[in-house]
Parts: sequence; structure tokens; C-alpha cells
Amino acid sequence: MEVIYLRHPYRAEQIPTGDVVLAMGFFDGVHLGHQTVIRRAREIATARHAKLAVLTYTHHPSIVYQTSTESFRYLSTFDRKLDLLKQLGVDIVYGVSFTSKLASLTPQAFVDQYMVGLHAVAVVAGFDHTYGRKAVANMAQLPGYARDRFEVVEVGQVSMDHAKDSSTRIRELIDAGQVAHANELLGYTYQTTGIVIHGEARGRTLGYPTANVEGPAVERLPGIGIYAVWLKVGADWHAGMASIGRNETFGAHRPVTDEIYLLDFNEEIYGEEVTVAWGGYLRDQVKFDGAEALVEQLDQDVINTQRFIDQVGGPKLTI
Repeated sequence: MEVIYLRHPYRAEQIPTGDVVLAMGFFDGVHLGHQTVIRRAREIATARHAKLAVLTYTHHPSIVYQTSTESFRYLSTFDRKLDLLKQLGVDIVYGVSFTSKLASLTPQAFVDQYMVGLHAVAVVAGFDHTYGRKAVANMAQLPGYARDRFEVVEVGQVSMDHAKDSSTRIRELIDAGQVAHANELLGYTYQTTGIVIHGEARGRTLGYPTANVEGPAVERLPGIGIYAVWLKVGADWHAGMASIGRNETFGAHRPVTDEIYLLDFNEEIYGEEVTVAWGGYLRDQVKFDGAEALVEQLDQDVINTQRFIDQVGGPKLTI
């Protein structure tokens, strides 16, 4: 898969020759609805003997306009998005930097430069896709801007939890800790990344040593709670239970941490770059009266985690 980064205005020589079927969208998470769009584009590309290209953005357009200092948290970073698009058989990905200059283009100029200019013989997008202000740059109006230079294929809404904006719905589910439900809408097991860092080593004294994972601020962690997970260290996945919370049993006003206890693994992995696959929610975080009560609950958490792992079998890694 070829990845081409474009900054407006791009240079004509950046664009490969040859016809493409162009799928368009931000595709955060590349969920089941997105997969339907891209697979439809793949079918058309195969029939037309053209390459399948995807036009997406390297950062969310809302970042350009937001006034809040809070970072947008993605379902899939751009690198993760590329991995998922590759699995879907995409030939070319155009990673476009969304800037104020790009946003100032008229709908006709955007069509001319980013659809016709990329040699699209067909453009495929979801029913709610826009390429400018919604009132003047929606899918219903695209044939007028296309002027018969390419086919316009609109993919209708995929039934996903009765939500019009499925990416927003999945973000809500992850924030609420409902990762198993989110995984159903994604079509694979949700993943985050990070580096194993030193923590307080309190888990070790309790008989439950944990890997403290510090991840990028732009990735979306599930809400506070205890989860059944898998941790990828090197090339291998290991089952475990994750605690996202403040460890209030040992004091108030503590920072939120992501600590993972692995069921059958006891190697030192500080500094390792790891991936966490989030399987299912086990329980809420609780403030215990002391270490003894906490250990008793952890013993039960291990049983519940193993039961979940036995039922599920392993993370769904492909789409």
C-alpha cells in the first residue's frame, strides 16, 4: 500500500498516473460502516480495473476550529488507520493535512483538485460525507460538481446501534467502559498503545505485579474500571486484567493510571512498546477499606478475567 501525504496546495507530480476509485472519509476507527464504504469501493475498482485509493485526513478537522485546549482523542491514530486500511486491500492512501487553506476551498474547487485531480473515475462515500459546508457540499450535490467526470456512489447508512454518527457512538461506549459493545460496532477488538513505565510497585507487594502503561494523549482510553484485556509484548499476546483508575484505596486525588496484571507472565518489561486489546468490562473501581479487602477482590477479578478469556478465546485482530 502506497501512502502519499498531501498539504494544500499539493504538487501535481505527487499524484500517480492511472485511474482510481476514490473512497473518501475521515474513517476514525474504520468501523463496520466505514468498512462497508471501502469494500464497495473495492468492488467498483476491481470491476473497472482501477486502483483503490482512500482520501482521508491526518488529523481531525475539528482540531482546526476548536477553542478548547483538550486534545481530540482518536479511535485510531493515523498509523493505526493505515494498518486497518491495508487490511481492506487499499492500494493508495492520500493522507491530507486539514488546514485553514484547505477548508477555504469552494466545493467546486475541492472536487476539481481532490477528486478529478486524483484521477478518480468513481468517488465512493457514506451518505453523510461532506467536502465543505454541509449545506452546499453534501453527497446529494456532488453529481452537480462532478459534471459527469466521475461516477458518484453514495453508500447508505449501515444499521449500527441506531446511531447516525457511528464513530461518535463508539466513542461514547468506550468512554462508558462498554468496550465489548464497541468491539461489535468496530468489527474487531479495540486497541491502544503505550510504553511500560515504572509505577509505585504496590501491586508487587500485594502479589499482583502490574505493567503500568503510559499511552499517547491522543488515544482514547476506556472509562475508569476493571477490564479483561490482552497485552502484546513483542510478537506475543498475553491475557490479563487492566485497571484504569486512581487507586483511591491508597489516597485521594491520585492521577488516572492504566495498570495491567498478566495472568501467566512474570518477565520484566519496562520500556517495552506494547499494545492493549480491550476485551470486556468486569466491574467499576471501588475504594476498599484496606489492602486485604483489595486482594480478596483481585482474586475474584482473576477468576472473572479467566472466565471471560475462556469464553472469547482471544482478541479479534483482523477485519
